Amino acid sequence: MKKASVILDKDYVIGQVDPRLYGSFIEHLGRAVYGGIYEPDHPAADEEGFRQDVTELVRKLQVPVVRYPGGNFVSGFNWEDSIGPKEKRPHRLDLAWFTTETNEVGLHEFCHWAKKANTDVMYAVNLGTRGVDAARNVVEYANHPSGSYWSDLRIANGEKDPLNIKLWCLGNEMDGPWQIAHKTAYEYGRIANESAKAMKWVDPSIEVVASGSSSHTMPTFGTWEYEMLRECYENVDYVSLHRYYGNPTNDTPGFLARSMDLDSFIHDVLSVCDAVGGIKHSFKKINLSFDEWNVWYHSHEQDNEVWKQGKWKSALPLLEDVYNFEDALLVGSMLITFLHHADRVKIACLAQLVNVIAPIMTKNGGSAWAQTIYYPLMHASQYGRGISIQPIVSSPYYDCQDFEKVPVIDAAAVRCDDGSVSVFAVNRDMSDNVALSLDLRAFTGFSKMEHTVFHHDDVKAANTEADPLQVVPNAPVTVPLNDTQTEIILPALSWNVIRLIPS
Repeated sequence: MKKASVILDKDYVIGQVDPRLYGSFIEHLGRAVYGGIYEPDHPAADEEGFRQDVTELVRKLQVPVVRYPGGNFVSGFNWEDSIGPKEKRPHRLDLAWFTTETNEVGLHEFCHWAKKANTDVMYAVNLGTRGVDAARNVVEYANHPSGSYWSDLRIANGEKDPLNIKLWCLGNEMDGPWQIAHKTAYEYGRIANESAKAMKWVDPSIEVVASGSSSHTMPTFGTWEYEMLRECYENVDYVSLHRYYGNPTNDTPGFLARSMDLDSFIHDVLSVCDAVGGIKHSFKKINLSFDEWNVWYHSHEQDNEVWKQGKWKSALPLLEDVYNFEDALLVGSMLITFLHHADRVKIACLAQLVNVIAPIMTKNGGSAWAQTIYYPLMHASQYGRGISIQPIVSSPYYDCQDFEKVPVIDAAAVRCDDGSVSVFAVNRDMSDNVALSLDLRAFTGFSKMEHTVFHHDDVKAANTEADPLQVVPNAPVTVPLNDTQTEIILPALSWNVIRLIPS
């Protein structure tokens, strides 16, 4: 059996974990909204048409913020289409996903759903086909108390109190040629700066996220962030990052090492942010919003077939990845990577939440179930709130095609608000269990230790409507706690949650 060790000390502080690190994303794309969170004819629908079985699964994730309404969708979206009487809302062609948007679920309805799901809204404004005027108007509509045109219109539309949306995205992936009204870094930086300025004049309490590179592999990566931030550094609070991974060549060791690429991406973007801050002689630190991240590759061929059968329908079944066990392991390592950067990565949104590359799947008129990737996010969200501390990990390594010296054990630790300590660990080894020595050093006063294991012998196993519980974590097991050092067995290819619970 291989051996590894983790040293924990309460003084090895990385930073405070922002609860928004465990956010998610719902776009008007595929069945994320219609047939996902909203299905008025479903037996589980509430009085507003929202599926209560889906809402309950979302609540268990304890998602603190949900990005909305896009995504690529937002670059052609008129926010005014989504307010007022439903029967008067226009149907629009969505050029991002070649479907028709009915606007049946709009701004008010989504904010109502967010309250039911115990989450907040992160709203994206259109800086593709729209600009400063629309951006400031939607902030006024959502957040101004009363006495102005847009705030009074909100009241007339049935919402006396402000919607109080405090986090705003300045467009989406504007570096991408696939985006409607794609811009250069300079063009985007200018409109982002002026939009942020006007939006904050309407409501000084909001925070805004500037659109960074949509991928580490974009040809403009780095120069995009640098040129864009030169124009808007003083008026933005975060820079966004987006990253998806896949395993089309069936190389599990290489796939599970992709979190090393994620770590590099974060380092590189922070370097550019701080370089611009240095040039501007600014004491301000721009933090990061990783507002799209996940595994995404299973559904590509299926999507092409859907579009071949006809475009411009509403709620086409697009991007419906069925996730397997190895996908969950990489999602776990990506969460671990975010915790390693908790001092600067303050927001992260698993893309997306329901049906569309999502931890939750539904059948129209039928059941809802949790996919494999649901469980690492649930564990991290439930047990990863507090102060991220730096674990000193000694681990065996392996080499793969794209990376050398990949640690077999990937681990993060959080000193939680309730006095407990959580260790999240992935064993990447394909065949060997690892005996993990846990050295707690400065930590005392724990009454017990619990170990939750998420493992399956088949890395391609998945949860389906027919078998929704095929791949689920084991119930927590109490582990003997010997003073400040103990040993725990991490099964081959497993996600592990180790909780030290105070007396």
